[in-house]
Amino acid sequence: MTHEADEVLLGFARALRAAGVPVTPDRSHGFLRAVAIVGAGDPGATYVAGRATLCAGPADLARYDQVFEAWFGARDGLPRPRGPQPAVPTFTDLPETDGDGGPGDEDAEVVRARASDVEVLRHRDVATLSPAERQRMTALFATLRPRVPLRRTARHRAWHRGDVDASRTLRASLRRMGEPAEIAWRRRARKPRRLVLLVDVSGSMSGYADALLRLAHRFTQAAPATVETFTLGTRLTHVTRALRLRDPERALVAAGRTVPDWSGGTRLGETLRSFLDRWGQRGTARGAVVVVFSDGWERGDTSELSAQVARLRRIAHRVVWVNPHRGKAGYEPVQQGIVAVLPHVDDFVAGHSLATYAELVEVVARA
Repeated sequence: MTHEADEVLLGFARALRAAGVPVTPDRSHGFLRAVAIVGAGDPGATYVAGRATLCAGPADLARYDQVFEAWFGARDGLPRPRGPQPAVPTFTDLPETDGDGGPGDEDAEVVRARASDVEVLRHRDVATLSPAERQRMTALFATLRPRVPLRRTARHRAWHRGDVDASRTLRASLRRMGEPAEIAWRRRARKPRRLVLLVDVSGSMSGYADALLRLAHRFTQAAPATVETFTLGTRLTHVTRALRLRDPERALVAAGRTVPDWSGGTRLGETLRSFLDRWGQRGTARGAVVVVFSDGWERGDTSELSAQVARLRRIAHRVVWVNPHRGKAGYEPVQQGIVAVLPHVDDFVAGHSLATYAELVEVVARA
């Protein structure tokens, strides 16, 4: 398929998701593969390929037919992709009166405010969003500005304060024939510290997997050379190369092509052991900031999970555990998997909304 046809098909998948059909990255990838086989120039074959790969059940067929007709039948041939439109925030006014109606209210100073729908959306749980709200949320990910943590190196660099740079000061004095010269200063140089993201894509995390991979994509775009991303499920999958694609939709489709165990079971202890044996012990996690996105549901033995997180803590610079239930009202860390890992993590933070993702960006930057 051509690049333009590929963009059109991805746009159709996004429109279908906005209409309420739960189109996941792996389904989008299956749709592209099916159309590549049957041919994008055949509208009937494209229609059948989409119904077979994008619809989760009979309830999605009616919406699929409506979106397909609007997308492909609105003009001759395939429609051209249209760029994202700027979001216009809407506001909700507070009531004109406070409802007390008591005497003397007319003398009191009234402070009025308006709450932006965008600000409200930033604090909503991403797993409870409607398809239209989820589509708006994807555009808000561009407002996140991740920063990778820094570490000091053995080398020094010139600076306006710090330690006295005796060598530079002496050379400056010799250039002046031994006359006193301005004192030179130096400090330890800094370089980016490696960041490792481990994203749980099991069935219990299916409502958050799309948002977490978009967050991982933002981190990867901020520092492609120092960010590594893996998915955890029934097996370990390395998805860094897919997330290095600049376009987030293409990156998620590429990740869906790579990950074989979407919405399956989870064996956190076994997958963490596989990560440490193959990647972490060899240097990927050594001295790195490791962020684990998981609710802690463990099908296997929690003692294995505790042992592997303790092992990870010994070689990593810092371990951050992100639980989407952490920020919800009434949550208590009593689940066996979470109880097993809490003694070995440095930060236990929430991860259910865009606002909590912004807080996580700061936690990582300060690490």
